[in-house]
Amino acid sequence: NPDIPESDRGTYKALGHQSTIDYLKKIGVNAIELLPIHEHATEPAIWARGRRNHWGYNAIAFSAPHRGYAATNNPISELQEAVDRLHENGIEVILDVVYNHTAEEGIQGPTLSFRGIDNKAFYRHTSDDRYEDVTGCGNTLDTQRPFVTRMVIDSLHWWSQVIGVDGFRFDLATAIARGRDGIDTHAPLIAAISADPILRERKLIAEPW
Repeated sequence: NPDIPESDRGTYKALGHQSTIDYLKKIGVNAIELLPIHEHATEPAIWARGRRNHWGYNAIAFSAPHRGYAATNNPISELQEAVDRLHENGIEVILDVVYNHTAEEGIQGPTLSFRGIDNKAFYRHTSDDRYEDVTGCGNTLDTQRPFVTRMVIDSLHWWSQVIGVDGFRFDLATAIARGRDGIDTHAPLIAAISADPILRERKLIAEPW
């Protein structure tokens, strides 16, 4: 977009730029969905090939905007301002969130956070103590555990109330709804979201894969 300064392109600041908003309104958009913008990391195998992962589906911090998408040194304020500008122009913001796995990957993956704090508590394991990988990404966050569910709920509240997003698209929603014997429509995290007076009023989209 030539109307956006080159240094700002591809950032939260550009998202809220008037030329971006004018274009969205011109083509009749009243809601946008952002791919994951929480802090994420490039997988070691991809990094070793001299490439970087720009998709965002490899989270390392659920409640932190990815700094690489910021034009300024204050990504939170920058993102808040962009969301506010979109709202002022009648455009809702849906956020794609990844709470089913993390960038720590499988047993050979890096130790960045949860694995070092309590590997067996944060990630699902099989009876023979292997990672229960139902995501295809090496690990699966154990949202059956109350404190993991609380962590995700707190993150959703942060994006809702601090950043102001209007809804969420849950990546691999079946993974966070999976009980010990398959899909559980009353899984702890699903039940907590449904019961939450703030979150249940947001637009909630489940990816069924």
